[in-house]
Amino acid sequence: MKYKANIDIMTMNEILDPQGKVVTSSLHKLGLSGVADVRIGKHITLMVDAADKTAASEMVDTACKKLLANLIMEKYSFELVEA
Repeated sequence: MKYKANIDIMTMNEILDPQGKVVTSSLHKLGLSGVADVRIGKHITLMVDAADKTAASEMVDTACKKLLANLIMEKYSFELVEA
């Protein structure tokens, strides 16, 4: 079966996000003062061919742990949908 994996990778809350700080500041300069705590991350989509959803989930989890996310600084979550 084919699955589409939607992966979100974000810097852990304890880690400073300078890009997010710049975006927050810029939004305030645009008059959007109600915006706070902007965090910038990555969104990755993968197409996975696997026997079932459990196998697809294991593949995506392994890809995140071994390549896509830096587990020292980042956390990840993903969703699988049939393609």
